[in-house]
Amino acid sequence: MQKPSIPKGTRDFSPEEMAKRNYIFNTIRDVFHLYGYQQIETPAMENLSTLMGKYGEEGDKLLFKILNSGDFFNGITDEELLTRNPQKFTMKASEKGLRYDLTVPFARYVVQRRNEISFPFKRYQIQPVWRADRPQKGRYREFYQCDVDVIGSDSLMNEVELIQITSEVFRRFGIRTTFKINNRKILSGIAEIIGEPEKIIDITVAIDKLDKIGLDHVNEELRSKGLSEKAIYDLQPIIRLEGNNQEKIAKLRHILLSSGIGLKGVDEVAFILKKLKTIDLPLTLELDLTLARGLNYYTGAIFEVKAAEVQIGSITGGGRYDNLTGVFGMEGVSGVGISFGADRIFDVLNQLELYPSDSLITSQLLFVNFGEKEADYLLPVLSEIRAAGIRTELYPEPAKMKKQMGYADAKKIPFVALVGENEMAEKKINLKNMVTGEQFLVTIDELVKCFVADKTTT
Repeated sequence: MQKPSIPKGTRDFSPEEMAKRNYIFNTIRDVFHLYGYQQIETPAMENLSTLMGKYGEEGDKLLFKILNSGDFFNGITDEELLTRNPQKFTMKASEKGLRYDLTVPFARYVVQRRNEISFPFKRYQIQPVWRADRPQKGRYREFYQCDVDVIGSDSLMNEVELIQITSEVFRRFGIRTTFKINNRKILSGIAEIIGEPEKIIDITVAIDKLDKIGLDHVNEELRSKGLSEKAIYDLQPIIRLEGNNQEKIAKLRHILLSSGIGLKGVDEVAFILKKLKTIDLPLTLELDLTLARGLNYYTGAIFEVKAAEVQIGSITGGGRYDNLTGVFGMEGVSGVGISFGADRIFDVLNQLELYPSDSLITSQLLFVNFGEKEADYLLPVLSEIRAAGIRTELYPEPAKMKKQMGYADAKKIPFVALVGENEMAEKKINLKNMVTGEQFLVTIDELVKCFVADKTTT
């Protein structure tokens, strides 16, 4: 017999885990609404022509491709098969892929619906994405992203607002974070002054791995990409720049004096930090030159958030992208966005035990089933109680009392109601508190008032 299993890097979620996940999604959604963002959805599948070339060479390798329906060998010669070239095979055998993120599909959506959209367009999206990555702690092949973007505006006030949104989300979760900020223009300026402007992508991809592989391996990767020893040497003090944010900005203005694009990036970071100084945000904001965000489409400010008390990768990231819609034929539309990694946030909240007790929604009240006569009597009673907004169940069959009480315990249902012949005659309900063991004889109205008044049961 085949043993049931799920693909590596994916997970099942129990009812209790789903209650926790919904708490995450609802909290994030509430904050998005607070700032005027509206929800959209896009398909799980996109045409590979939409996805390929948008995430860099490494990102293209991590795309899950979907074989064409029917005879996917059609149009592929025996000679092509014998060459065993996976790239050529994929181009002919696969036209679609699972989405890698929500940003590229969003850009495609904007271009297709440009005549229906009012700009600036503020949207959010909460959906799963897929990456053919090596599974490890905090890294999954299927995971949810919660994206919030504004497109059609060049204003850096959008970056300021997104940082406020991020701060509010983690304040509500109770997670202490470090918010890292950098700018791709600064990185372009650095590449320029070390004499390797054409290697900007190789440099950003390499230094983005600094936390994971260490400085020596980053330097080795830069050598493998053809950077000169002098350029690598000149890069070291820059990416290890120390001091507070203002000191780093002052040093960068001096270092990047000969780079127009680099100085523009410094000005943008300085503007964002200045505006945020006027707001009392409960987060640590750090200018980090090693932050590169490996995705190629970022062109301005870039962000990353890490949990202060849990060793896990970034739990939020994003940035400014000026050219993304251009590849779909719509030039000159700038956007900026941030993505919350729901699965990593889930792991952080679990580890720190930060879920509020009322987030684990279950039934508030279980009626014991004594038999058909009692069940028939209870059907209109249950309707009345549910109409008052009380989450209520009737055990489906007249099983032994121990089994029904065990069911209530397993589901963490705080109250059990017993209605037998005596209670039916008196039109009352025997209500048992499963935590204290206390029992009360109440009318339906009294029961409803009890639950409405006692918010701890909700």
